Amino acid sequence: MSTSAASARVDALAEALLAAYDRAALVPLPSAAPGGIDTATAYAVGERLRQLRIARGERPVGWKIGFTNRGIWERYGVYEPMWAPVWDSTTVLLEGTETTLVLAGLSQPRLEPEVVFGLARPPRAGMTLEELRGCIDWVAHGFEVVHTHFDGWRFTAPDTAADFALHGRLRVGPRVPVRPWTALAADLAALRVELLCNGEAKDRGQGAIVLDGPLHALKAMVEAMAKTTPHWSIAAGEVVTTGTITDAWPLLPGQVWSTRLSDERLAGLTLRTVA
Repeated sequence: MSTSAASARVDALAEALLAAYDRAALVPLPSAAPGGIDTATAYAVGERLRQLRIARGERPVGWKIGFTNRGIWERYGVYEPMWAPVWDSTTVLLEGTETTLVLAGLSQPRLEPEVVFGLARPPRAGMTLEELRGCIDWVAHGFEVVHTHFDGWRFTAPDTAADFALHGRLRVGPRVPVRPWTALAADLAALRVELLCNGEAKDRGQGAIVLDGPLHALKAMVEAMAKTTPHWSIAAGEVVTTGTITDAWPLLPGQVWSTRLSDERLAGLTLRTVA
């Protein structure tokens, strides 16, 4: 494929996905089209989507890394992490521990309990875990709402990278300063999360499932971004959500989702869904 043809295909995929995002509609899998889609093309689409969203007034405020939970790789047929920006239009730093989520505008949404970092300094590839810890201002528990514009949650890894890395919404709970947290990597790897719907336990997980722990997941993201998307980097003041600690659970109107966490420094959250 010529350079001009490849660029035209990237533009066409980005425009189709942005239109699907705006309508909460489904689109055909890029991987099923003639020639398929590789990782480089997927992130080129992601960059074009970033440009289009900035041009229409949205502002990137951080990043998400997805498919860090090895326990769900086989279920979704994706065996490697992917990443993309999160936006001022999709991200809310909560004042308390409760929030209401409007499902309109989301396509086949699912809920993921995660650990979120706020960055004080830009991390860089090659840093140790302790050096990365020194880049972090705060840590919080959050809910990421993921969604897909591909029917039935069936896709390949490049499909998901192109499709906004499945990011829909991010709700970040009370932020805890990292400075006095002396064993951040180990404590977050040991963190246990129970996910409940309407008071009934639905799933449980531990932080170590996300590439050995949320701080490890951040390190993996920084290293992978430097190799695969070197034009993207994490800046001071941005947030990073590090991947789901349980499976991703389908959202329907009228539900009340909540979490219980084993570390009392991090607050559990409650999320109510409306149509």
